[in-house]
Amino acid sequence: MRNKKKSNGQNNFFKVSEIQLSYKNKYRISERPQITSSQSAYDILKANWSDNIEYIEEFNILLMNRANRVLGMVNISKGGVSGTVVDSKVIFSAALLANASSIILSHSHPSGNTKPSQSDIKITRKIKAAGEHLDIAILDHLIITKESFYSFADEGML
Repeated sequence: MRNKKKSNGQNNFFKVSEIQLSYKNKYRISERPQITSSQSAYDILKANWSDNIEYIEEFNILLMNRANRVLGMVNISKGGVSGTVVDSKVIFSAALLANASSIILSHSHPSGNTKPSQSDIKITRKIKAAGEHLDIAILDHLIITKESFYSFADEGML
């Protein structure tokens, strides 16, 4: 690529934005909840989910360290009544920033039906494959409602 010259003969440099990444840990390791089952993951997710669980579909992730202690919960996307867009780049940028060893995927079904759709299955497989390349394990994908949940891991779908 050639540099364009200003009329005064000086190089016209491209302006580049500075990118800052930050992860602020507020709690000691011993204070963080530890995921021991799909039920414990559901309990943490539900307690921290937005008030829109029965209104719109949302996709959140739990980030964990090697001992399955929760580093944080990140909202990846909010959609409409019947879907939301999930970008794996956003998922893994959060995981890398927090130095997570594993992730639990989750999304809500406002309908109350916890059965996974073909789109749910496809995105889970795609994210799991990407995680394998980055050495970040996808431990589960929970479909949650206000009253119950479906675990891909418990059902042998992961």
